[in-house]
Amino acid sequence: MTEIEVRRAKPDDAEALVRLRALMLEAMGTDTGGPDAPWREVALSYFRDGLSSPETFAAFVVDDPEAGVVAGAAGHCNAHPPSPKDLSTQRGSLYNVSTEPAFRRRGLARACVVALLTWYRDETTAGQIDLHATPDGSPLYLSLGFTPSNYQTQRLAITR
Repeated sequence: MTEIEVRRAKPDDAEALVRLRALMLEAMGTDTGGPDAPWREVALSYFRDGLSSPETFAAFVVDDPEAGVVAGAAGHCNAHPPSPKDLSTQRGSLYNVSTEPAFRRRGLARACVVALLTWYRDETTAGQIDLHATPDGSPLYLSLGFTPSNYQTQRLAITR
């Protein structure tokens, strides 16, 4: 790969996005289970549905002629109340930034994130983009203008 060509993902790229998500989660220390792990089918449905809603969801990917999709980034917009510093009523979330190990350190993830940020700026009304960065990913996001938040993330798992 010499020139990075980023394209907007289509619904038939959903399986590749699930594969990239598994790579990302594994890099974060999460046991993703085998190919038949239940979360994968739910993720496949999530990405197919999202990719069929281009006004609120986008993913950008990079293909290798032999390996197929090797990098990607995804995000969506959701309704959010305005605040004194953000009058918009949409907020973006950026996630699923991942690159196949053999293709890392070539700027592919950066190119996908930049394409996604362009989508947010040009095609949505989102006034703010949030993400959860790993220590390895943080320098990329800081270099693109993200700043650390003053608010600590907290999580409650709902048991059903």
